[in-house]
Amino acid sequence: MPAPIEVTTFEPRARTLRLPWPFTGRDEELDLVRRSLAAGRPGIAVTGAAGCGRTRLAAEAVRGADCVRVAGTPETRGLPFAAFAHLLPEHVTLPRAVQLLSPVRLLMVDDAHLLDDASAALLHQLAVQGRTRLLVLVTEGVSVPDAVSRLWTGELLPRLALEALPREDTAPLLTAAAGGPVEPLTVNRLHRLCGGDLRLLRDLLDALREQELFTRVPETDERTWRGRIPVTPALRERAAAVLARACPDERETLDRLAFAEPLPLPADTLDLAVLERLEADGLLEVGAEADGDAPTVRLAHALHGPVLRAAAGRLRARRLTGGRRPVAPALGAEAAELTRRIERADVRRTPTPVGEWILAEGEPVPPWYAAVRARFSRLRGELREAAAWAREGLAATPHDPACRTELALAAVQSGQTWPLAARGDLDEALKTLRTTDADPDADPGTDSGDSYAVYDAVRLGAPERAVRLLPPDGVLAQHARALARADGPALDLAAAGLEQRGFLLFAAEAYAQAVRAHRDAGAARTARTRAVALARRCQGARTPALAGLVLGELTARQRQIVTLAAAGLSNRQIAERLTLSVRTVGNHLYSAYTRLGAGDRGALPWLVERPDAQPA
Repeated sequence: MPAPIEVTTFEPRARTLRLPWPFTGRDEELDLVRRSLAAGRPGIAVTGAAGCGRTRLAAEAVRGADCVRVAGTPETRGLPFAAFAHLLPEHVTLPRAVQLLSPVRLLMVDDAHLLDDASAALLHQLAVQGRTRLLVLVTEGVSVPDAVSRLWTGELLPRLALEALPREDTAPLLTAAAGGPVEPLTVNRLHRLCGGDLRLLRDLLDALREQELFTRVPETDERTWRGRIPVTPALRERAAAVLARACPDERETLDRLAFAEPLPLPADTLDLAVLERLEADGLLEVGAEADGDAPTVRLAHALHGPVLRAAAGRLRARRLTGGRRPVAPALGAEAAELTRRIERADVRRTPTPVGEWILAEGEPVPPWYAAVRARFSRLRGELREAAAWAREGLAATPHDPACRTELALAAVQSGQTWPLAARGDLDEALKTLRTTDADPDADPGTDSGDSYAVYDAVRLGAPERAVRLLPPDGVLAQHARALARADGPALDLAAAGLEQRGFLLFAAEAYAQAVRAHRDAGAARTARTRAVALARRCQGARTPALAGLVLGELTARQRQIVTLAAAGLSNRQIAERLTLSVRTVGNHLYSAYTRLGAGDRGALPWLVERPDAQPA
């Protein structure tokens, strides 16, 4: 009898097991894919950068459906019909393969850019035949078989070009992976480092959890991360494009750029031939030339600098660190630019690499800079981010008045009771909420920081005196005039202008006010939908203008169920409380969603009236 074979079983540690991430965001894209896969439709091709979440979107779209799945792989590109090998007999011809797969009603093809030629031809013929609905996933920026690209260039399938997951939709993924809410500045850092690659994001999170680098923010119990990037084998592999450069001159240039961060280097201080090679490989970002100066260069990927610095030896790091220019002047320039934008009533997002680098490195953030960042974020409607910047400034200077004011204002607009100005009294608004010594009787000038104190009266529903005090040609005055006239279409235009300039919360409030002003029910529903979508991006904003986005169109029972759902109760819990069936609760919610223009439960907090809110 032969000796028994010994089998060794390796069990991974529990904390390294990867559980499926929740599906978040992509509501419109998911709806488009599902509609494209409905009966009588040909299907759809979904393209996007590596790691953007194509496969996760597709899996959600076909969940519960009878779907056949195939995938291309780089190892089998030379084998005919390799992707379909589990569905076809050996030595099959193309016509026979088409015939055998014709009964398939829904076919999902992942990594279609890796299909062998025969499989690509088969896929194309199935699209021409039109009996099988196709969901084809392709990575952008790589070579694609002609038979696959002709699916959308030949108009056999519509094409959805999937963008990177937005920052606001990345936060729920991080919350699930980190075991709790993640501080917004840490969300920003992780989103910036992964560059839209969700697989890289998982690698970063795994490294942070494995080395226990998350800490807690005492005031909020949020997870935060400052300091070094843990360079694990997985992250080294992700940075192979820079770590594996064999040319010493290229590696020296990459290291110099890494240790110069957060500042770029003038191109004429480096070997231009080397720069050209690195730029051709997508490793450099070249800045615009100004006033005859040489263009500047920096590393293209946010992850590469930290990985290169971590890989450098101590002596090399010491040499290269000594050549870094002081960052204080650049930090001051960033703060000045943000202040100019605030004064021009333009708070669209702008690059601020120096401030983000100081924050990421765990260095003290000067309170004057933190206050400007907090105010810029607050005006954008990013209230949790504003509070986080204010706390950074207070960590260095606990009694800084500007940071304390910004922290208080962010808290107020996140749901705490507004001051006496909530009655719509402009004098109280100016007295209580202003952050400067604005003179309420002064002649209107330009859209400056003083205008925002006056504008609070518009947000609180009392625009009459504000119309006279605001700069007449500015977007804030446009909102005031439209609200004073109760002009729904004009409020829509004002909201669009506010959104274009980056005032997401102000735009949400203007759309909410338009809901009440519109006489046309369809226009009111559209305004409500836009108000809800913008409010969801404002990190928990709760202001009088957003309170109760018109529940009046609902029946009494629907209002009751919607209010309980917004409070967090499940359908079953609502059914038990109201002595209804779960099916009845679901039907009422579905009808309410349709009337309110809401997509799901996530929109309800902005639609439910608060007892302490004042009408806008």
